[in-house]
Amino acid sequence: MTVRQSAPPVRARRLHPLTFVVGAVKELVALLGAGATGLLVGGLSTAFFFTLGGLAFGLLFHMATWATFSYTLHGDRIELRRSLLRRSVKTIPRDRIRGVDVSSSLAHRLLGLAIVHIDAGADGGEGELNAVSRQDADRLRRDLLSRAAAPGPAAPPRRTLGGMRPRWYLYAPLSGAYLLTPFALAGSALGTLYNLSDDLGLITRERMARLGHDVVGLPTAVVIALAVVTLVAMPVMSVIVFTLFHWDFTVYARDGSIVAERGLVTRRSVALERRRIRGVELSDNPFERPAGVTRLGALVTGLGDAAQRGRLLPAAPRRVAEELAARVLGPIPGPLLPHPRAARGRRVVRAVAPPAGLAALALLAGQPWVAGAGAAAALLAVPVGLDRYRQLGHATDAARLTLRSGSLRRRQVVIEHRAVVGWRIRQTLFQRRLRLATLVAAVGAGDGGYPAIDMAEPDAVAFAAGITPDWVVPFLED
Repeated sequence: MTVRQSAPPVRARRLHPLTFVVGAVKELVALLGAGATGLLVGGLSTAFFFTLGGLAFGLLFHMATWATFSYTLHGDRIELRRSLLRRSVKTIPRDRIRGVDVSSSLAHRLLGLAIVHIDAGADGGEGELNAVSRQDADRLRRDLLSRAAAPGPAAPPRRTLGGMRPRWYLYAPLSGAYLLTPFALAGSALGTLYNLSDDLGLITRERMARLGHDVVGLPTAVVIALAVVTLVAMPVMSVIVFTLFHWDFTVYARDGSIVAERGLVTRRSVALERRRIRGVELSDNPFERPAGVTRLGALVTGLGDAAQRGRLLPAAPRRVAEELAARVLGPIPGPLLPHPRAARGRRVVRAVAPPAGLAALALLAGQPWVAGAGAAAALLAVPVGLDRYRQLGHATDAARLTLRSGSLRRRQVVIEHRAVVGWRIRQTLFQRRLRLATLVAAVGAGDGGYPAIDMAEPDAVAFAAGITPDWVVPFLED
């Protein structure tokens, strides 16, 4: 008689006991606000009781949340249970998990804790464990991204693939996005301060009128000095913000995943399953191209917030980005084949037509200044159209294809052949007259489809047939 040994029961686990301390630290700003309100309303004693009451309520709430939350890791799923106000069980199948992010704010890092964010795509949903020990976070990421496999050699240790160098932080002003970030944050803070002051009765019409009169009455030299300071502060602050977000940006391979870590105050670690990476994207703008700078991102199936979570390099020399792309995906096919000259006219016309049309309408409406501005914009659009043509290109090798287009935002995608799930050949009336076509490669990752704009019609068909002959050749005429 054979006695079958039952599998050991799976034990539910709780978050780290110091979770409520992290929650209390997060509420510190609100508590200070409550104390300041109490100080204005009723003096020091009221401020003390306001702050003490807020602290007590926050601690009790976070302790109750910790006591009523648990998670259970099964062989095929992870279950998240909550029972604070109502019972709920969320199940995330492990085979649907697209990525596991580990992040640590300053408070988490001081306590040796981390937040685990589980992304299972649109079907599986998301889950978050806030907070667990750093060791548990690494173990959960490894277990959730692992798959049952036959016994074999041990997985290779962590291997660094690439990363940021400190001098590359100076590339931040070239991207443009970080130039306005500090001022957006300052505007948000000023708006919050204004609303709080308005609620407390500190802002009156007379005070606002006096402030406006003082600003208007500033000497010209002061206004010019403020403008100069602002222009100097924009690139400086952009570098500071960029550094805070991407400090010690490191990409490495571990346990079948590509992991990107970054951040100074808040440290974030994003793990992407290597088997779900279908390609990479290199993008730049006209300010970055002369400096040889580009950004690198991964195209991953079912990844939410791919623009941020799929980032592999935020700004780096193009040679470095291409080397990292080769380590992650494989060599980039090249050289790129140019598109026919007929495409040049289309790119120029499509760039010039909108401002030229606006200028014509403004002239008919009797608005000469608007018409002049539209005509000037049309002239400036000519080199943009020519550059759009120069950036067009495509290439392929035995395993990957690459497509490039765009000027103000140039994008070059590199896609594995096996990732292509379909083709679409698109022709407008004008393209048919010029024997041009736009070939769209359908991919189950990233944007879902990537176009090769204004290819010669025979080249578009031959390009698709060379990659997936079984799909295309039966439709070709003899």
